Amino acid sequence: MNFSPKRKASNIIMLISAFIIVSLILWNTNSFFRKFKEEERLKMEIWATAQSELIQSSVDQELGNLTLKVMGNNTSTPMILMNEEGSYKTHNIPEEKISDSSYIKKKVQQFRNENEPIEIIQDGELLETLYYGNSEVLNKLKYYPLALLLIIFLFAAVIFFFFRTNKASEQNKLWAGMAKETAHQIGTPLTSLLGWNELLKSEDINPEITMEIAKDIDRLQTITERFSKIGSIPELEVHDIVEETKKAYEYLKKRSSKLIHFSFSSNVDELYVLLNPPLYNWSIENLVKNGIDAMKGKGNIAIQIDKKGQNVNILVSDTGHGIPKSDFQNIFSPGVTSKKRGWGLGLSLVKRIVEEYHKGKIKVLSSSKEGTIMQISLRAK
Repeated sequence: MNFSPKRKASNIIMLISAFIIVSLILWNTNSFFRKFKEEERLKMEIWATAQSELIQSSVDQELGNLTLKVMGNNTSTPMILMNEEGSYKTHNIPEEKISDSSYIKKKVQQFRNENEPIEIIQDGELLETLYYGNSEVLNKLKYYPLALLLIIFLFAAVIFFFFRTNKASEQNKLWAGMAKETAHQIGTPLTSLLGWNELLKSEDINPEITMEIAKDIDRLQTITERFSKIGSIPELEVHDIVEETKKAYEYLKKRSSKLIHFSFSSNVDELYVLLNPPLYNWSIENLVKNGIDAMKGKGNIAIQIDKKGQNVNILVSDTGHGIPKSDFQNIFSPGVTSKKRGWGLGLSLVKRIVEEYHKGKIKVLSSSKEGTIMQISLRAK
């Protein structure tokens, strides 16, 4: 489906706008993170000053209330205060880890990587070094851009799948409209053929000729009915699956090459299921034609009906070159085909007819170099 230049331009503008908005959000978040980090640094420097006053007060002066307030105000930033002898004091470190010297060493290295240590100096002498890490709020803020990007990615994925689904829905409507229009266009010459065949019957010609023409006209009417049903929910009625399968079998056998040997078998004489005969016959026809193509026009085609409990299995087998196991699921996808010509819609249509319309199942039962067996499973009535 081609997009107009206007739509392409609007999509590009939307993409650029989204990129600019995301960039601004990330830049603003990064700026806020750096500013918050600077403020935390300033708070730690004030705390270090208060610690210096605490050391001085123990020598020659009393400790002021402001100093005490500053010292007790830090309840979020983890820190380790270490002197030259290796003794240390901890703040906001889990109590069970305080006595673990190896843990403290790791934390000192971590804090050194996160923030530059603050030295507490008095009279030109280094008394203690303050190592501090990022607070819990700062750590959360650090990972906020990643969370934001993840949210944006998920949001973009939802939008992408929405538009993709919407596009697929539009394409389905287009194909359904084309199919219905095809059915409508076939109707006119088909009516004319019916008239010509009636005229031929009144002439002195071999009646088998007009009989075969009538069968092909009926077939065209069936094809027209199939196309007219695409895009709409077909009506299901109770039919004998054995009889309907035989009809498809007889038609295909009579109109196939003599190099194709057909066989039909069933372990029941009759079995009723909810069925739409034109669409079901279309499925059998597609499976048989695929088998004939796989055999390159020469080999054996077998159709078997097997009732098991409440289910009925319709097996269509051929003696073709087989299907790789890795392609057992792919062959039902639209556009997948091994033929040089064709759109790869046959098995996709069969899957839709069987599973969506008839609530059954279709699968590759087995496949090898000796041939392939396709299985349709339907619920018996």
